Amino acid sequence: MAQNEGVSTSNAIFEIIDDDFSRFSDIPKPIITERKRSFDEKSFSELSITMSPRPFYRNTENSSRVFEPVDSIYSSGGRSGFDTPRSEAGFETHPIVSEAWEALRRSIVYFRNEPVGTIAAIDNGEEKLNYDQVFVRDFVPSALAFLMNGEPDIVKNFLIKTLRLQSWEKKVDLFKLGEGVMPASFKVHHDAVRNTETLVADFGEAAIGRVAPVDSGFWWIILLRAYTKSTGDSSLADKPECQRGIRLILGICLSEGFDTFPTLLCADGCCMVDRRMGIYGYPIEIQALFFMALRCALQLLRPEGEGKEFIQRIVERLHALSYHMRNYFWLDLKQLNNIYRFKTEEYSHTAVNKFNVMPDSLEDWVFDFMPTKGGYFIGNVSPARMDFRWFCLGNCVAILSSMATPEQASAIMDLIEARWDELVGEMPLKISYPALEGHEWKIITGYDPKNTRWSYHNGGSWPVLLWLLTAACIKSGRPQIAKKAIELTETRLLKDGFPEYYDGKTGRFIGKQARKNQTWSIAGYLVAKMMLEDPSHLGMVSLEEDKQICPRIKRSTSWTY
Repeated sequence: MAQNEGVSTSNAIFEIIDDDFSRFSDIPKPIITERKRSFDEKSFSELSITMSPRPFYRNTENSSRVFEPVDSIYSSGGRSGFDTPRSEAGFETHPIVSEAWEALRRSIVYFRNEPVGTIAAIDNGEEKLNYDQVFVRDFVPSALAFLMNGEPDIVKNFLIKTLRLQSWEKKVDLFKLGEGVMPASFKVHHDAVRNTETLVADFGEAAIGRVAPVDSGFWWIILLRAYTKSTGDSSLADKPECQRGIRLILGICLSEGFDTFPTLLCADGCCMVDRRMGIYGYPIEIQALFFMALRCALQLLRPEGEGKEFIQRIVERLHALSYHMRNYFWLDLKQLNNIYRFKTEEYSHTAVNKFNVMPDSLEDWVFDFMPTKGGYFIGNVSPARMDFRWFCLGNCVAILSSMATPEQASAIMDLIEARWDELVGEMPLKISYPALEGHEWKIITGYDPKNTRWSYHNGGSWPVLLWLLTAACIKSGRPQIAKKAIELTETRLLKDGFPEYYDGKTGRFIGKQARKNQTWSIAGYLVAKMMLEDPSHLGMVSLEEDKQICPRIKRSTSWTY
């Protein structure tokens, strides 16, 4: 997350009425939902892993929303491994679990006596900068942890508050942002003199580089669906305000312009990699989140009025986006060899090298990194440029959203196993690989002292990514990979004080500028742990493939040798 020297409040202090909030209670309300299967039961039961997942139950009622896959699953909403010496799934509760829950609860932010989110980090030893704020992307793993533990009120409050913030006018200097932009973060401002509380929101006007977040709106839609799936309550999503909020977010993304690609053109610093790292163009993280948000919106949007038009636009975009991503962003050994033999300066519709990529731009590390069996979605594709770096978040979300075919998802898992030392090492999980070094680092990052090689966004290891890896592993039928990564995390995370990230080629060192008690490091571990204990939680963040909007690709890939 970007670190700001302070947040200007000149045009970002918003008064928000609380009349539609339900009172928060320390005792979670009982949630009655049914769970469904979201992956093959037989293949999961045959996996070589010591675990006893709860039985799966088919939903006997036809409660699916429009375009909602029938075989999605609901979370039980029950408590998972907290306040009990042994979890219901048969796992021994690790000592880190109770410590993590206590730390997560200390991070809760209240606004007018209602919990509205969790701050980024509790680290009294350093200048807070913007780590005392509630970030939309950072709160997602916290929200999932609370939902899995049967505490949905804080998530509901957060969704409503950020929705209200979306409706306010947003300016950076004298330039007005799009109406649908969601805030990157907000904080609660206490006025002791007037005895009032207000929310201070940042839409990018205070961020490093002054870049508005593209991913916040996508995460908001994804979290709204997770809340709906977990609680079985669609009344929040059905509210006219939420329906309008979804349409505003999508309206920015689905607008027609000069771009000839179905992907989203983005600036550096617009997502989790929120500093200059050469991801400008069509970064995989944004494209995967965009794809997932579109699919979640199909389940949330009402087909009446403007919703009907948006549903049609979403279906058309998904069809084009899935084809584009599966064909042009996918890399395996066979495709790598094809690129190696590309001809350039091709013209007309018969061109094979459609983006005029120069084979000489292939770096030596790509050939060494690519295993015989395996593949991944590369970081970026644009005219005369292919960024072959591995980005964890984009590839995991590609699996969860079914942007990746089942075969591609399996190939990504093969790659992680084959390159375990490079991508996992001593602390999961590399945000990107490999690191930029030397002259390349100077040019691409602008001499960024925080993104030095194997640190922060430049090849650093981020514990928060553990929940995404775990979810992707379970969906791909490879939970043993997640189990190994979780056990590796448990050897150090608590002892090291839940740091934000780790440095070094294998993640051996606590990040030089990493905050301790980083909330999403804590929540990411808890979500991974609870999801592995009870795989039915996967339904909150997983979508099955819809073959009508995601056509099968014809080109050869790593599983067809």
